[in-house]
Amino acid sequence: MLEQIEAAERRLAELDQMVADPNLHQDRKRAADVLREHAHVSATVAAGKRVRELRERMDEARQMADESDEDLREMAREELATLEAELPGAESELKVLLVPPDPLDHKNTIMEIRAGTGGDEAALFASDLYRMYSRYAETKGWKTELIDINETEIGGFKEAIFSVAGDHVFSALKFESGVHRVQRVPSTESGGRIHTSAVTVAVLPEAEETDVEVRNEDIRVDVFRSSGPGGQSVNTTDSAVRITHLPTGLVVSCQDEKSQHKNKAKALRVLKARLFEQEERKRQSEMAEARRSQVGSGDRSERIRTYNFPQSRLTDHRIGLTLYKLEAILQGDLDELIDALRVHQTEQSLAGNAS
Repeated sequence: MLEQIEAAERRLAELDQMVADPNLHQDRKRAADVLREHAHVSATVAAGKRVRELRERMDEARQMADESDEDLREMAREELATLEAELPGAESELKVLLVPPDPLDHKNTIMEIRAGTGGDEAALFASDLYRMYSRYAETKGWKTELIDINETEIGGFKEAIFSVAGDHVFSALKFESGVHRVQRVPSTESGGRIHTSAVTVAVLPEAEETDVEVRNEDIRVDVFRSSGPGGQSVNTTDSAVRITHLPTGLVVSCQDEKSQHKNKAKALRVLKARLFEQEERKRQSEMAEARRSQVGSGDRSERIRTYNFPQSRLTDHRIGLTLYKLEAILQGDLDELIDALRVHQTEQSLAGNAS
């Protein structure tokens, strides 16, 4: 750990020089990256200094405990007890900071929720998850924006795409990618049988201007008339937009806005996020250590969680956590769950660094 702290101190000196360079801000992306790293390394160095000071004070207190004066010995014992209680927390904080941060954690996200097996019941649960994430974002002071939605006649969502913007959004919501399974008795079920349905959630880091380049010659833009639940028309003009990315075959549609221009802009945001995610997945697949430190693979085909309504139970299968407060969770109370996933990821990263 001492070597890592000294390396952090050397890096901070380098970053201090970069921050002082008046030319830094001519490149906005590089400036943002440098300032972000400076903040993290500064916190790491400060945590290292605190651990070092606590250990030095403990050594001094132990020496005082050998003094002949009884009052000094008693004072030293009291201070040593206080310092011994503080040290584990300080060391734990330092260990977490010494884990290299995910370079995507600061980004905003685009979330895609799609009903899977289960028909109408899956679509209804997809709408439940959309409300859950919207309420969670609201408690965090984050901003959500609906990009596209495909509703069913009974109020469910076949698909919902929306963005979440705020402070370190991706660091919290990245754990939500995967298959969410629901077990409950549908309102139309007269026999009281529990049905199992599934909803797929994808959490994409939203690409910034400098992250992904989409050239005009690489896309085909088609316009069409938008429609509502059951195929009924909701707009009398060709305002809906479908963008096809020719090199990859990715297709994104958006019909939420009445303006063709706005729909195209939203569809491009989703396309860039998907392309950026593809690049990140390719990069991470080449880094075994990075992959080992993740909570699950984040693959949207992986079953990550079960919501059991009859027992008011939520189980996260990646970390074996079960909570019996399903109603509160669906109202946006996700902190306990996400904190547990973060702790597990940090522990996995620390174990990977130690091996």
